[in-house]
Formats: sequence, C-alpha cells, structure tokens
Amino acid sequence: MGQKRDYYEVLGVSKNADESEIKKAYRKLAIKYHPDKNPDDISAEEKFKEAAEAYEVLSNSEKRAQYDRFGHAGMGSQGGFGGMNMDDIFSQFGDIFGSAFGGSFGGSRSGGSRTIKGTNLRVKMKLNLEEIALGVKKKIKVNKLVNAEGVTYKTCSTCNGTGRITKVSQTFLGAMQTQSACHVCQGAGKIIDKKPADSDIHGLRRQEEVIEIEIPAGVEEGMQLSVSGKGNAGPFNGVPGDLIVVIEEIEHDELRRESENLHYDAIVSFVDATLGESIEVPTVNGKVKIKVDPGTQSGKVLRLKGKGLPILQGYRAGSGDLFVHIHVWTPTKLSKEERDLLESLKDSENFKPQSDLERKGFFGRMKDMFS
Repeated sequence: MGQKRDYYEVLGVSKNADESEIKKAYRKLAIKYHPDKNPDDISAEEKFKEAAEAYEVLSNSEKRAQYDRFGHAGMGSQGGFGGMNMDDIFSQFGDIFGSAFGGSFGGSRSGGSRTIKGTNLRVKMKLNLEEIALGVKKKIKVNKLVNAEGVTYKTCSTCNGTGRITKVSQTFLGAMQTQSACHVCQGAGKIIDKKPADSDIHGLRRQEEVIEIEIPAGVEEGMQLSVSGKGNAGPFNGVPGDLIVVIEEIEHDELRRESENLHYDAIVSFVDATLGESIEVPTVNGKVKIKVDPGTQSGKVLRLKGKGLPILQGYRAGSGDLFVHIHVWTPTKLSKEERDLLESLKDSENFKPQSDLERKGFFGRMKDMFS
C-alpha cells in the first residue's frame, strides 16, 4: 500500500479520541470493508487490514503512547498485519463485531472455531550512542516455542469442532441461551491426537532461532519495538505472538543525552578562555573543532545545530543539537613566577569582574549563554 498512513487518519478519529470512539470507528470500517461484503476486492481487503493494524495499536495504551511519541518508526520494522491472514485478524478482534456477520467473527470463519494466539516474547537490547544515531541491524538468538513436527489433530468431541459450548438455563423470563469458548479445546475446535515425546500438552517445543531486527535511528532508553509474529507459536497451529524488544542505552563516556539533544562539558584553561582558542568536541560521528571566542565566560553554552540525534517522531524531521557547556578551569597551584605575574595584573581594569551580567536581565543572559 506504499507509505503507511497515520493511524488516526485511517480510523477517522482525532488524537484525543477515547477508547470507545476508537472501537466504534474501527467496527464501522471493518464492517464496511469486510471480505464477505466485498468478495474478490483486493482494495477492500487492504483497507480491512489497514484498519485492523491501526486499531491494534491505538486500542493498546502502551502502543498508542509509543506511536504518539515516535510515529510508525516506534512500531518496529515488522509491525502490522502484513504477514497475517484474515482469520488471524478475526481471531484477535472478533469480539468487536458481535453478530454483525452471523456470528462468524471470533476466529477462523469455518465452523465458528477460533485461532489461538501464542504468547509474546520480551528481550532487552543494549545499544551505544553511535548505533542509536545511525540506526542498526542486529541479530539476536531467542529461545521460543514452536509447533513440533509430527503433531496430528482430531475434532474436539466436547464442542463437535465448533469451539463453542452452548448452555440453556431457565430464568423467570424463560429459557436463556449463552455461549462460551469450549473449555477442552480453548475454542480451537480441535484437540491433539498424536504428538512427539519432546513436546508439551499443546504440541509445542523449545527451539532457538536467530532473528534479525532493524532498529531505527533515534530510539531511546525504555522504548519498546514490536516485531510481529516472532514470538511463541500459538497452540493448534495458531497465530504466533510478537517479539517485544526493549531498548537499553549504554551511557556514553563523554556525551549526555536529553531526548534528541546531546550535551558535552568542555573544560578550557583560563588562558584559552581569555585569549580565545579552537578546541575539539566529540560528536556521534567523530570529533569537530569549534572556536572559543576571546573573553568567554565559564557557563557559556555553544550550540552546534544538527549535531544531536535523529528525531524519531513521525511529525518532525531532522536532528537535535549538541550543546557544548564551557567550564573555565582555574589553576590550584602556582609557581612563584606565575603568582608574581598574576599579582602584577591584579589591579588592571581588564582583570576586575565586570558588572554587565548584573545589569542584563534574565533573557539577555540566556541569549549570551546560547550564542
């Protein structure tokens, strides 16, 4: 479908929409573009999947907060429903539609049984500042549940393959009929017939897998990326869960991070601050030289525009800045010659503290600081 549209735009809701508005908007779109109403219509199917992807993110408070902050980049390189079929989507969001399509929502549309989703996996990934600045591809090894080979299934005799149990109870209003997922097959409509000895009761076993993950530039500590379909396998050949990658940032030796901006403490000598000098400053892409003007005061902040980290938010572009904080170092030990030289300059007007800072207002001092 090309470049992803904004999820709020897809559902036609505002960014302040509450949970009920989002659910109502998704239900309306999903019914409109449902495959049963639009047979063999590829465009409608894509819109159906697009709406499901938007709802999957915006209906989850954690994912929504992450999306609001980082846009599509924060959803991971493999997020969405690109690798899922229609039944997978129905299995996750079937409860939203109720009986809109004759009760066929709620899992696989054959017989009313549902597809069971596997559990998510969570891993931590440590990144240094250089990797965060440029973005990086990483291969990680995970120990996950997979469907064991040789597992065979048979129809669940408790629900006769429907995945649902119907109960009728008598009330003062008359007979009341209720349905619930089959407690034997968990709604799948089938149970395991035969399985290998090394698999569990669901026909799953542990297996190591190497997964390549593409980390976008500009991620930060605590951010979570979702890699769709790379979690544990679902029972009864169900939908696999997701792999959640939690970012851990390795502290840089010299640079401090504040969102997309970086900070560096530059210590210069009294002589260099007085006479002016060029100094080297580290950045995420190597060192650069900057000029310290004559008469620079301790506490002055120099701004290197665009030398920070890439901005990850979808509605902003570019990079942050690098702020160089100047600290003038005062000698603690002096030789007799040095002391005599400074004593001779002590009464000079140029060596007496100036009162300019006292006369300047707050905003004037801030302007000087960041010049």
